[in-house]
Amino acid sequence: MLKNPATKYRPYPQIDLPDRRWPSRVLTQAPLWCSVDLRDGNQALAVPMNVAQKLELFQALVKCGFKEIEVGFPSASNTEFAFNRRLIEENRIPDDVTIQVLVQAREDLIERTFQSLVGARRVIIHLYNSTSPAQRRVVFGKSREEIKAIAVQGARWIQERLHRLAGTDVRLQYSPESFSATEIEFSREISEAVMEVWQPTPERKMILNLPDTVEVAMPNVYADQIEWMSRNLRNRESLILSLHTHNDRCTGVAATELGLLAGADRVEGTLFGNGERTGNLDLITVALNLYMHGIDPGLELSDLNALREVYERCTGMSVPPRQPYAGELVFTAFSGSHQDAIKKGLSEWAGGSREFWDVPYLTIDPADIGREYHEVIRVNSQSGKGGVAYLLESEFGIELPKDMQREFGPIANDLVDALGREVRGEELKAMFWKEYVERVSPWSLVHFHADGLDGVFRCRASVRRDGVELNVTGQGNGPIAAFVNALAAGGAPGFEVTNYREHSLGSGSGATAIAYIQIRGADGRVRWGAGVDTHIELASMKAVMSALNRLG
Repeated sequence: MLKNPATKYRPYPQIDLPDRRWPSRVLTQAPLWCSVDLRDGNQALAVPMNVAQKLELFQALVKCGFKEIEVGFPSASNTEFAFNRRLIEENRIPDDVTIQVLVQAREDLIERTFQSLVGARRVIIHLYNSTSPAQRRVVFGKSREEIKAIAVQGARWIQERLHRLAGTDVRLQYSPESFSATEIEFSREISEAVMEVWQPTPERKMILNLPDTVEVAMPNVYADQIEWMSRNLRNRESLILSLHTHNDRCTGVAATELGLLAGADRVEGTLFGNGERTGNLDLITVALNLYMHGIDPGLELSDLNALREVYERCTGMSVPPRQPYAGELVFTAFSGSHQDAIKKGLSEWAGGSREFWDVPYLTIDPADIGREYHEVIRVNSQSGKGGVAYLLESEFGIELPKDMQREFGPIANDLVDALGREVRGEELKAMFWKEYVERVSPWSLVHFHADGLDGVFRCRASVRRDGVELNVTGQGNGPIAAFVNALAAGGAPGFEVTNYREHSLGSGSGATAIAYIQIRGADGRVRWGAGVDTHIELASMKAVMSALNRLG
């Protein structure tokens, strides 16, 4: 890297907009959405989708609620052309969905594009040509006037052929490609030149798409460009102003959201941000960003996992585990303090005491997009007692008392740390079972019976100590107290019960019960024990034995 990058690179110039209004605006509704997965996203794939894959993804996009879908570049290849024809001839396009096709300002390509659209009900014909100084100089070797002439001629070729789509609802769209790197006055000039040909009206608007084809500036500059165009274009009321951002500076979402504040009406992008270089705008992220602020995005994303599976199957791409909303780990906490806060927040929400969602670390309820709560908290060596307790409770119904969480949490953490990886719920349960429920040495229960009269309980029990069976008896103000006294009479070290809890594991006649008992030894040490049985009284006695064995 250069010590002084200013010798090679320069900042993008600012837009002269001292009275900019977008910073003080607030979004209150969703934009028009257009998915470009089947065209822009497809051309970015190492192996482009075949017709069958494009059909499956098209159906998924329709199911999501997209009303405008850019289905391809029909003049680019036979596959693209054939896909268009199958959609139309097999009547696969719902009446309320408009297909969009892209075409350069070349007559032969425009002709082929019109051939691909015969019989369609609703279409958007998307014309583009590159306009930036670098494109004019390096690619075309043409002046601004010559570049404008290309756009105007392309618009005329389309206008002259519209009669061939009689019976089709046609909307026209123009993109000054590389808008974000084009002089703002020239962007207006070439856009208005195309408008002169197409003559849009407030009743029959055209789409003017202003792409951030390559991010060359901070997103606030793109917002200034959009606001400047929105305020300075003639006949703005006859336009649908559209955004199409890429992600070269990793600010595609920010640029889009600021562009909407700046006056745009429509957004183009792809599922999960697939696209050339660093990708297109991630439509899912922008839609759910609106959702988390209480705005209906107008898209159906209730089963985001299923949508991700279709996307990955059709494109061969994978959604990164930290992709906003959709990634495997985005609703997952490994940190102990985060886990504890999430667990408490979810409990508060489940209790119904709050009107609005406000759970720490979770911007939306994972259940709203088809994610499950057990995905939220996962356990590795960074986790704490809250995560351990949450996983045991959410997956197995094991509701550890608070003090027991503090005891088992560090034990589990040490075991997980030794493994050096994340552990599954089944593994965590096995650790708990081994530490507590399966502690049957040196003391174990063979038989127990108790009865009570006038508040006094007497018990008879058989226990083993180091493999030797003993018969013990005792009495107390309850079955547990009677059993503790019986153990003491049989030679067990002295201890007292300081805490007790129990609950069922499941429901029905075959349900088991789990009991948790905390004891304090003569030396003041405190230990928990746990016991499981179909009979709650026996579960409690097993918990006593577990705690005694752990006291040592």
